[in-house]
Amino acid sequence: MARLSIITIPKNEEFLRQVAKDFDLNLLNDPSWQSFIRDLTETMYAADGVGLAAPQIGQSLRLIAVDLEGEAQIMINPKITKKSWRQATAEEGCLSVPKFYGPVKRHKKITVEFFDAQGRPQKKSYRDISARIVQHETDHLDGVLFIDKLVK
Repeated sequence: MARLSIITIPKNEEFLRQVAKDFDLNLLNDPSWQSFIRDLTETMYAADGVGLAAPQIGQSLRLIAVDLEGEAQIMINPKITKKSWRQATAEEGCLSVPKFYGPVKRHKKITVEFFDAQGRPQKKSYRDISARIVQHETDHLDGVLFIDKLVK
């Protein structure tokens, strides 16, 4: 497995602001894409992160790796389909915005529909920190950085 390079702002801000393309599930049959998914997860952990989106390593695709309660989860083409009305504010940081942290308001509970690394459809609900991580990473797929959502 290879550790991938994480792109950062300001140098790569234009790329990070792009809306990522849907991931073609047929690509999951290609061993190089399975290797890419493993490398994405390894890179997240090597950088002491709890989430990493494909755009953060230069691939404009709707694919994220997240660590939810100590377990790595791959989400392909994730869509948040339900959000709680209750929100909470907490400090966030980002591997693409090094050495900067700030308060962000996010939904306390969400439901996400996605495909796993084997291409199987999934629908899961998350709360608290897990919901925050998934929201942060799916924002990357829409070209949104956490600094855009800082609470004043």
